Amino acid sequence: MAGDFAHICGSDALPERLRGAVVAIGNFDGVHRGHRAVLDRALEEARRLGAPALVLTFDPHPRTLFRPDIPLFRLTSSAMKARLLDACGFDGMVEQTFDLDFAGLTAEEFVATILVERLGIAHAVTGFDFHFGKARSGGPAFLMEAGGRHGFGVTLVDAFRDEGAEIVSSSRIRDLLAEGEVAEAAGQLGYRFAVEAEIVGGEKLGRTLRYPTANMMLSPDTHLAHGIYAVRMRRAGGSLHDGVASFGRRPTVTEDGAPLLETFLFDFSGDLYGETCRVGFFARLRGEEKFDGLDALTRQMKRDEAEARAVMEKAQPLSELDAALHFAAL
Repeated sequence: MAGDFAHICGSDALPERLRGAVVAIGNFDGVHRGHRAVLDRALEEARRLGAPALVLTFDPHPRTLFRPDIPLFRLTSSAMKARLLDACGFDGMVEQTFDLDFAGLTAEEFVATILVERLGIAHAVTGFDFHFGKARSGGPAFLMEAGGRHGFGVTLVDAFRDEGAEIVSSSRIRDLLAEGEVAEAAGQLGYRFAVEAEIVGGEKLGRTLRYPTANMMLSPDTHLAHGIYAVRMRRAGGSLHDGVASFGRRPTVTEDGAPLLETFLFDFSGDLYGETCRVGFFARLRGEEKFDGLDALTRQMKRDEAEARAVMEKAQPLSELDAALHFAAL
């Protein structure tokens, strides 16, 4: 990854070196293969013009402002999205605060204040159905007309379809992950789904069973199916470690525990407490089960370990992005 990637949040000033950029515009939650059609087109245009390549995205997701009653399973946190865009080859990500004031801008105000004054863009690239401004009043035709008036180019990209001719979308990927279909979700994303969180203390039951785990409390809106997974963890320092993880409420040992991600790393000993680590999900081995006592649980854990080892020994990168996230040493 480049190392000089700029993550600009809220009203932070844009570095002068990034003005006059080609800007891909959208939410890009998941940075999936459908998004890559837009993102790759922006990178191509930036190379053609000899300009920086930026992504303009929005935080929080607009749906959380307009439909706060419906929890949103975000596929990528802001930090994770920035890492993915850095790996794609962008020079920076501008994360525009999406609040009531911003949502109240007219389409012309969005173009004039954000695209022209703040970013000074040379070219905009977005999906064919992108709408913006108060009440979604601005669309592709308006953006192209505004670009002509303000002196920037516009490229619209058609929806990307997978090998089965279905449109790749964030909502479809969320549904797959909620069903535990992490391998199929990876095919849509173009890389293995991953989460990042701080390692926290637990009840240390795994240690007494000779399966010590690194525990993560994920966002309550992480609607990943409960179960057992073959995983790869990247530590804060960059090292990679294979393992087997349980995500769920631990029904054998507790009645109403909060969902917890517990990862047992193969052939590893060390203190991970306080580190922010990344866990990538390579395969779902089984659903969550309640066992008749700890002995039965331990026997199943040994079977899970063997199966996860076999999965991880055969794992190969799905793409350059997958390789950067889950295979390349840092």
